[in-house]
Amino acid sequence: MSQYVPQAGGLRDRAEAGTLVGPPRLRHPSARCRPRRVAMLSVHTSPLHQPGIGDAGGMNVYVVELARRLAAAGVEVEIFTRATSASLPPVVDLAPGVLVRHVDAGPYEGSAKEDLPAHLCAFTHGLMRTWADRRPGHYDLLHSHYWLSGHVGRLAAERWGVPLVHTMHTMAKVKNASLAAGDRPEPAARVAGEAQIVADADRLIASTGTEAAELIRHYDADAARVTVVHPGVNLDRFRPDASGVEAGRTAARARLGLPPDALVPLFTGRIQPLKAPDVLLLAVARLLQERPRLRERLVVPVVGGPSGSGLAEPEGLQKLAARLGISDVVLFRPPVEQAQLVDWYRAASVLVMPSYSESFGLVALEAQACGTPVIAAEVGGLPVAVRNEVSGVLVPGHHPADYARALGRFADDPVLSIRLGEAAARHARSFGWETAASATVDVYTRAMAQRQYSRPLF
Repeated sequence: MSQYVPQAGGLRDRAEAGTLVGPPRLRHPSARCRPRRVAMLSVHTSPLHQPGIGDAGGMNVYVVELARRLAAAGVEVEIFTRATSASLPPVVDLAPGVLVRHVDAGPYEGSAKEDLPAHLCAFTHGLMRTWADRRPGHYDLLHSHYWLSGHVGRLAAERWGVPLVHTMHTMAKVKNASLAAGDRPEPAARVAGEAQIVADADRLIASTGTEAAELIRHYDADAARVTVVHPGVNLDRFRPDASGVEAGRTAARARLGLPPDALVPLFTGRIQPLKAPDVLLLAVARLLQERPRLRERLVVPVVGGPSGSGLAEPEGLQKLAARLGISDVVLFRPPVEQAQLVDWYRAASVLVMPSYSESFGLVALEAQACGTPVIAAEVGGLPVAVRNEVSGVLVPGHHPADYARALGRFADDPVLSIRLGEAAARHARSFGWETAASATVDVYTRAMAQRQYSRPLF
């Protein structure tokens, strides 16, 4: 298993296990093992969708930012996604060197993610039609994201004769092992599908060492084909105000109409049981029971829309706030563009992420890059994204009382938010997308080289 750890000055190869297959003394990879053009698959959610709505979230940000940085490094990227509207153009220029291709597969609207496996054959057919118009070798490699894309990628990579690199983003067995109350388990078909992808992919990219270990433990992945590449954060967009963390917080609150001296614990993201926004509300209710005078200076923004199993009761969180008697301190806001999201991050005293499962937690990195500390569940990749007691606070488990205690620390010591926020900005600076893209290109290159070695000599 290979692991790339972001550093301020670039990337460092921590552990390189596994060797290329084949007799290097008889056959060497060509000089063109570095990819020129990559086909990316993001079947169930488009990189053009607004994160925080429906199924759009951290994976959308991941695909967009990685594609942009790959193109900037000289690797052209074509992203294939399912068309969700008849009015969408077949091809959209996302950025120089990055195209988004819409593939007709199933109904344009009204299809839940759970319905999409039935449309994978149609998506594969549309992908193959595009490929048929290309000259041989047009795509050097296929990179699929999430298990639905991986299923299509397995077939396409075999047909095209190119390596398949796959990123899980989330895994059914991991999610099922830590379900929130009332959440639906992932189906057995997904578990079986993920096992097939792990077996067939030339390389697997994991966001953290924990995710890599889960791939090996739960899916019997070959450790030599698993590489850890930490995702990044757009440091050009997400950064502290030029005037500093404290002054930037005051300015952002003025723009958003928030009290300058308030305690502002922020939740942003998709509203669904997996992300556990209810834990934050329960913690706030408990905190106000213990400190009723805090109500005068407490504002709890919830920025995001219902998603996944949360769509079954889209107003469930508002009803919970009303039952808890805290509707007066909770602000529900729809998802916003990244430019406005920066203001919410800067305005917050702390970002709260009580998630039951996170492969990495890009939201935590974005907030820290803006100079805002994070209270997060000690799950998945969050212990990598957040440095405990340096850039934020990690909480074992999901008991509201533990989150209430963590919030109480910020209520008691207003300077804590500024001190941890400044350290958070420094911590986030080591997670640039350029580093992640460079490491990903290295994974591509190794996959292509290994594919050359494994071909028959005659």
